[in-house]
Amino acid sequence: MGDARMTGAELDRLRSFRILAEELHFTRAAARLHLTQPALSQQIRALERQLGTDLVRRDARGCTLTEVGRLVAAEAGRALADVDAAAARIRAAVHGRDGRLRLAYTRSARGGRVDALVARFRVLHPLVEVVPETAWTAPNVAGLLSGRFDAAFVRPPIDEPSLVCRHVDSEELLLAVPENHRLAAHRRIQRADILGEPAVMWPRENAAGMYDRTIAQVWPDGGFHLVRHEPDDEQLLRAVAEGAAIAAVPAGRARALKVPGVRLRRFAAPTPTVDIALAYPRDTTNPAVHRLAELVR
Repeated sequence: MGDARMTGAELDRLRSFRILAEELHFTRAAARLHLTQPALSQQIRALERQLGTDLVRRDARGCTLTEVGRLVAAEAGRALADVDAAAARIRAAVHGRDGRLRLAYTRSARGGRVDALVARFRVLHPLVEVVPETAWTAPNVAGLLSGRFDAAFVRPPIDEPSLVCRHVDSEELLLAVPENHRLAAHRRIQRADILGEPAVMWPRENAAGMYDRTIAQVWPDGGFHLVRHEPDDEQLLRAVAEGAAIAAVPAGRARALKVPGVRLRRFAAPTPTVDIALAYPRDTTNPAVHRLAELVR
């Protein structure tokens, strides 16, 4: 074994010798190894020839280790433990039970099915290191394309053929109005009620698909009157509370923020919705990504 690399046959001989060193009896060692006694004897002789020295001395009661045999037994135990641990890590990685998952959330969709999905993944794959970040859909898509993220939650539609998008959930859009607004007394909001009303929105470049879908559903006949942009949902709702404008917002995020001075109202049918999806590179080889995608299915 002058070469540090070992073949499968050499590893088998070391395993056999380690068991023999524990039992100090060929019959018992062969039984543990599920080998015949002649087959075990042949392996030990092959190992001795390979090393160029005797490792055991046979006697009527079984066998004893030579001085070199004791040293080889100790080294074999350490080497095989390393090999077994490495093999276990490889098997775990292949089955998504180990490794690393760089996962990006989208700012408008924390809680609900997204958090439940990730929590389930953590329970099933506790040895996977989940490295989370949070951004808008556009930066999340850019992070996937650059290799910065392994998977990301996004607001579709996403026009990127190299990415797979798996639908996770659909979420109702609500209308946020100031508490003293004329529409605050309405139980359901008709589209005609908001034509030309001053509206606040986050920048389109954050998630162009969701932005366009929101306007198409809430203002299908036109009349979208944008008066200001805000960077995120919380600031958007604060702008509504100031009385500056109305806003269409995802129900989960709006209800979780609970901004004082804002009333949330549902739209009359058809109910406007936005989707949340899990996106990842089509050619990913990360087993953890595939395990997370399986949970989505």
